[in-house]
Amino acid sequence: MKIRPSRATISDVAHAARTGKTSVSRYLNGEQHLLSADLKARIEEAIADLQYRPSQMARGLKRGRTRLIGLIIADITNPYSVDVMCGIEAACRERGFTLLMCNTNNEVDLEQHYLQLLSSYQVEGIVVNAVGMREEVLSRLQQSLLPMVLIDRKIPDFACDVVGLNNAEAAEVATRHLVDNGYEALLFLSEPLGSVNTRRERLQAFRQVLAVHPHIQHENAEVSLHHAAALDETLNAFYHRYAGKRRAIMVANGAMTLQVARAMQRINLRWGDDIGLLGFDELEWAALAGPGITTLKQPTWQIGYAALERVIARIESNDIPVTERVFSGELIIRGSSQPLR
Repeated sequence: MKIRPSRATISDVAHAARTGKTSVSRYLNGEQHLLSADLKARIEEAIADLQYRPSQMARGLKRGRTRLIGLIIADITNPYSVDVMCGIEAACRERGFTLLMCNTNNEVDLEQHYLQLLSSYQVEGIVVNAVGMREEVLSRLQQSLLPMVLIDRKIPDFACDVVGLNNAEAAEVATRHLVDNGYEALLFLSEPLGSVNTRRERLQAFRQVLAVHPHIQHENAEVSLHHAAALDETLNAFYHRYAGKRRAIMVANGAMTLQVARAMQRINLRWGDDIGLLGFDELEWAALAGPGITTLKQPTWQIGYAALERVIARIESNDIPVTERVFSGELIIRGSSQPLR
């Protein structure tokens, strides 16, 4: 008994259809008008019978196109990154590209590994969601000359397309909301600022709004994401330092908002009653947490979709000017930032 190969080849299809490989290639490459109706039927039957699946990689390389897009994410556990990736994947599917996702987990060795891996797969472009990625790694990306788009990250002296949130506008809306609701002492809380422009731009807008409200006390603090003891101490000190005033905290991103909510539970502070709370990024649990947590919702899916569209535009014409495209956020008001009664 003849044993069928585990994966049929184009030669197998040609033999079964009683024709040559050239005719099968024409059928696969959309040149069926060059084949007779009988020949097309035989090839179609052979492909179905053999369950033949052409190698898209091989076909792409033969035409000088792989139709692959690389996505480098600094932290896949961040819900923001997951939503962005969904938008990117949707755009890839619509435009006939395949997405290769690499999670670096903020580790240098993984960053270097994935850069080499994407290069070996001959991706046509790269989208980088790299709030935590080191600048030397981004520099190596730039030197690769691959069409590239950064999501919500700007690097000095780094000419690259950027897609993200209008951070200044969003932070201004959020800060004014707290001011209008009668809070008298505000804390802007973030992970270490470093050179991450998103955190700096949000802090700058926070300060600019409060510059014209001298009666409102305000400060900022930087705490590492998983340093629970330091976070507890920071929140407790802020709460007691402004005893007698209406106090509120603005948190720079969703991952830190979750840690703040946990810290408040540890030190017995109730958001909405003892202290106000507003966090960047809309998280599913925010509506379920006690009276609900007010958030600044980013259009993350749209940001991802737009980033992929931009990298495709650059693949098609690398001479287009470098641009920054920003989206407006939406304030979702819940009980954690209730107005003064």
